Amino acid sequence: MAHTLFIKNMVCNRCKMTVFNLLNEEGLEVESIQLGKITVKELPNNMYEKLEKQLNGLGFELIKDASKVLVENIKTALIQQIENGDTDGVLAKLAEDLGKSYAFLSKLFSKSEGITLEKYFINLKIEKAKEYIQLNQLNFSEIAYSLNYKNSSHLAKQFKQVTGMSMTEYKNLQSDERKPLDQIV
Repeated sequence: MAHTLFIKNMVCNRCKMTVFNLLNEEGLEVESIQLGKITVKELPNNMYEKLEKQLNGLGFELIKDASKVLVENIKTALIQQIENGDTDGVLAKLAEDLGKSYAFLSKLFSKSEGITLEKYFINLKIEKAKEYIQLNQLNFSEIAYSLNYKNSSHLAKQFKQVTGMSMTEYKNLQSDERKPLDQIV
């Protein structure tokens, strides 16, 4: 019988490959793998605890609680949207995709993570803006446009609120001071 495992912090292709390789090494047949979720053909009872310890050692966590699974799905979906450059109306679309009201998701997320869904999404966008600034391929207006801000001054204001510095100051730092997207809260 197939078993679906929900895994916290599995938010990129490299993470998927790491978990996939671990499961293969343990002789488990993977049926499907997505960000935050993997389905194996069979999972022997004695394997769950061993797998949990191995995943923890790699910085991942098996999620057992249904509400935590939903919060992790929210994070994964938002990170994917940021990476795909599709941030227009993403929060409303997320509620629709998950079949829950936005109010319910927002309350659940805030209770679980200690930050509002909106602030979390803004933090993701600011980290993506930092990445764009470091890559030095887009100007500030293009960065704002790519993150679906109405104008660059709106991005600049949020950037300063979140980081405590202007985008120009950040650019001049030549610093790699960024957080991985899966560690934003």
